[in-house]
Amino acid sequence: MQSFEKYLSSFTSLPSASMQALLDLFEPVAMQKGDHLATEGEFAKKLAFVQSGVLRAYYRSPKGEEFNKIFFVNPAVVGAYSSLITGQQNMINIQCLTDCELLQTNFARILELYDEHPTVERLNRVIAEDFFVKKERREMSLVMNDASERYAMFQQEFPELENQVAQYHVASYLGITPTQLSRIRAKKS
Repeated sequence: MQSFEKYLSSFTSLPSASMQALLDLFEPVAMQKGDHLATEGEFAKKLAFVQSGVLRAYYRSPKGEEFNKIFFVNPAVVGAYSSLITGQQNMINIQCLTDCELLQTNFARILELYDEHPTVERLNRVIAEDFFVKKERREMSLVMNDASERYAMFQQEFPELENQVAQYHVASYLGITPTQLSRIRAKKS
């Protein structure tokens, strides 16, 4: 719980009563490799903090192809944000790529804190803004950088991840094939 409190505090300062009210909503949950925190077509309800492990958010094409959108490693807040905010069905899947230890709550419980603890609403906004900025940078990278540059950026952002997940997950995240990723790695060696 301390790493979660430290993570939240890195965005904005909360009065101790507000921080405690927020922390009290979260419960530890263990998930196994392959488990899903969110599945397309369902209505999202959960928001979680990654204490350990690796999760991915991915889309599935009508042909069944999977495209990794983002990885979540400690420290990170994870949830099917579009569904949580709009109340509509998930368009995304969120899956554990390793065994994971999470702190989890029902998102509606956080919304209930807003009136009594307005700083919690501010915190949620600041976290959403941070996520938006990272998302925009990633989208720019996909269209502005070549595969080698995207791979270098991936290694910088997720220095240990390559050793924890399958190569095809990394390739999918980079928007390339596993064969292309092998060639890029060979050139770097």
